[in-house]
Amino acid sequence: MSAKLHFREHINNQLVLFPQRIDEDIAPNDPVRLVNAVVDSLDLERFNKLYKERGRSPYHPRMMLKVIIYGYMNNIYSCRRIEQALRRDIHYIWLSGYEKPDFVTINRFRLRVKDEIDNVFTQLVLILAERGLVSLDVEYIDGTKIESKANKYTFVWKKTVVRNRARLMEKIRVLLSQIDDAIAQENAAQDEPVEFTPAQLTEICEELRGSIERASAEKAKDKAEKARLRELKRNTRELEKQRDKLDEYDGRLEQMGERNSMSKTDPDATFMRMKEDAMNNGQTKPGHNLQIATENQFLVDFGLFHNPGDTLTMPLFLTSFQRRYGHMASTVVADSGYGSEENYRFMEENGIRAYVKYNYFHMEQKRAFRDNPFRIENLHYNAEGDYFVCPMGQHMRRVGTRHEKTESGYIVEMAAYRAQRCHGCPLRPKCYRKKRGNREIEVSHRLIAYKQRARENLNSEKGLEHRSRRPIEPEAVFGQMKNNMHYKRFRHFGKDKVSMDFAFFAIAFNIKKMAAIMAKSTRNGGNTPHFCHFAVTVRFLLHENRMSKQNTEKKAA
Repeated sequence: MSAKLHFREHINNQLVLFPQRIDEDIAPNDPVRLVNAVVDSLDLERFNKLYKERGRSPYHPRMMLKVIIYGYMNNIYSCRRIEQALRRDIHYIWLSGYEKPDFVTINRFRLRVKDEIDNVFTQLVLILAERGLVSLDVEYIDGTKIESKANKYTFVWKKTVVRNRARLMEKIRVLLSQIDDAIAQENAAQDEPVEFTPAQLTEICEELRGSIERASAEKAKDKAEKARLRELKRNTRELEKQRDKLDEYDGRLEQMGERNSMSKTDPDATFMRMKEDAMNNGQTKPGHNLQIATENQFLVDFGLFHNPGDTLTMPLFLTSFQRRYGHMASTVVADSGYGSEENYRFMEENGIRAYVKYNYFHMEQKRAFRDNPFRIENLHYNAEGDYFVCPMGQHMRRVGTRHEKTESGYIVEMAAYRAQRCHGCPLRPKCYRKKRGNREIEVSHRLIAYKQRARENLNSEKGLEHRSRRPIEPEAVFGQMKNNMHYKRFRHFGKDKVSMDFAFFAIAFNIKKMAAIMAKSTRNGGNTPHFCHFAVTVRFLLHENRMSKQNTEKKAA
């Protein structure tokens, strides 16, 4: 005899479907509890000035911050998807206290706090420092180019704008000479062509419109007078069009500044060559150069720059670290993209120990480089006599000094040295490629000294440790960011909004990393992390930081 089959009751419209406390279904060590604890411990008093005292009560900024950060931790960067999760996901429902802001409210909150979210990121890094996860004494720096939201066909090139503006200015001069003979004579008397501004052209157009109205009020007597009036109207309309075009060109040049390109829809984006090149044709795309500083794979600083290369970004980026935490990092580790004379000098003047490679650091480790007697780096230099010795033993005397200015305004002093007589030298084909003249070289003695100190630092025991760790610091963060968290392209127009979006991402990344470390310590035999107790400790640490900072300011005063 078979037993009777029984099923559990299924009643989906019962009165009490969820438990009285919804967090009973959330594990004590779930990362959502860490998000709740960390945000509760942050000082958000500066957010109050972003709201008005009158009107409908807004959603609490602490709740909104929790929801957005937790969304970024789970690769949800769309406000519509966060709104959807607030109605479906128990973790979001618990974080929000069953509040249901729509996607417009969520996006408006992000834009509202775009000037304050950077301070929240700094507070979080200070919490990491208090817990011993970072020391804020070392920076592992690297950069990557991330594509902008703008379309790749919205490019504006500076050279093209300058060339078209010059052509337009010539058309304006010709048109004005046709309109007024006095202007034509004035231009002919000038040695150099007169540069008109949109404001000047506006005044000329107003005068022409006034003269046309006066002539129209008086009835024309003959056909020639009517034809002249029609010609004047046509030229005035053409002049107004050219004035508007000139104003557009001037606006483009002002937006670009020192850059060589920009995007029409995102003027803050610069066209760069990206690593993610699907067509393998080196096509440029609008983007931003993202610079990050990491320690123990935590983000401790970030910045956005329009320079495609990394060399010119370092001084400003290191200054950003000082602005955040009140001091420069004592140690900086970076690859050869940052090894310039300007950067070495900046770090030396600020007391930073530099473990920064230069362009041929790895090449000089090879035997072929060391054994090549014709390279400038291998020529013997006599400091007392100020001359180099060529492979044949001939002295290369100093013949002059040249000064170069970099794009950032730094002056590089280049000393020129020339051999006395290269004619008939048996080593000439290997040493000097030109058919006539003696070999001449240019060197920067200051850069040579900086490279020597960098070489000693990099080959020291501490330098080998930093060199082995650098590839698993920022490179690992970029890998997690792009491949695991799918943050490969910015979703906003404008540098301020892009910076705001990445600040949210950096906060979420650090909290996610913190949760992973705490969970790993549990698996290795540590205590189970109860994130709900985390806020009490952090509040105490932040209070101690504020009190010590106030005491320091009083002593300084």
